[in-house]
Amino acid sequence: MRAIQVYEVGGPEVLREAEVDQPRPGPGEAVVEVAASGVNFLDVYHREGRYGLPLPFTPGAEGAGTVVDVGPGVDDVAVGDRVGWVEIPGTYAERAVVDSARLVPLPDDISFETAAAVLLQGMTAHYLVKDAYPVQGGDTVLVHAAAGGMGLLLTQLITHLGGRVIGTTSTAAKAEAAKRAGAAEVILSSAVDDLAAEVRRLNGGQGLPVVYDGVGAHTFDASLATLRTRGHLVLFGAASGAVPPVDPMRLAHGGSLTLIRPSLGDFIADRSELLRRAADVFAWVRSKALEITVTGRYPLSEAARAHGDLEARRTTGKLLLVPGAGI
Repeated sequence: MRAIQVYEVGGPEVLREAEVDQPRPGPGEAVVEVAASGVNFLDVYHREGRYGLPLPFTPGAEGAGTVVDVGPGVDDVAVGDRVGWVEIPGTYAERAVVDSARLVPLPDDISFETAAAVLLQGMTAHYLVKDAYPVQGGDTVLVHAAAGGMGLLLTQLITHLGGRVIGTTSTAAKAEAAKRAGAAEVILSSAVDDLAAEVRRLNGGQGLPVVYDGVGAHTFDASLATLRTRGHLVLFGAASGAVPPVDPMRLAHGGSLTLIRPSLGDFIADRSELLRRAADVFAWVRSKALEITVTGRYPLSEAARAHGDLEARRTTGKLLLVPGAGI
């Protein structure tokens, strides 16, 4: 079968299409024919070696498709079931082996592309606004990269929960996308000298209760400076690079601030929690509280181009690899 392989860590060019052996399920595992795979910054971190995986490996940690084989002891799914999954590497391929306990059954009204576009980022958005910092009605919230796939979902959910979003974007076109998702105010990052001061101006001179920051190095200082006393910085990604080590006294001097660096895996470790979050996300999609925007579909052979587009911020919304495309 065809799969993308990473033999050495590096830039997008290390993503190479190869012929590999058909996977076989072990005990408790299922083989899924991949219909669509989400492209996420998590995949970039794996490719770069920031989150190390044994070489060689097949990247991709979010997919959806049809179960075609099961191993001994599997009773969570059966051959023919439509399923999705996250946080298990190996989705940049025509078929993937997945622990059956980590598979999410797909409702009939949720397509493969929708599942592959929403599960990882949707469940991430879920725990960010429900657990990392529970958004309350009336909260004004800063969302960095508000027109990206993650930013658009966060903006929609915060607005749905009664919050007011101030977003940051890199272009005017992306600002319009963020506003369509519900952002009350959008700041072009390149157009302001003091981002924190501009955010406070837009909030009547006051700091914010929370900032959701998936950008990292380029925004971290401004994010801290934006918070009110006892505010919360939820640092859930590092699209611009890792944040250098932080002296905890910065949090004290900023006004008893709280910094959390959460990871989705810790919020879906239990199968019941995984299924509960997925069900909530699907319900939000069904009710239109979440509008899923897929702006790029790439065949496996163009995985490097997908990563390049993602890292260069040439896109808004979600990118997918579709193994059946381009054949």
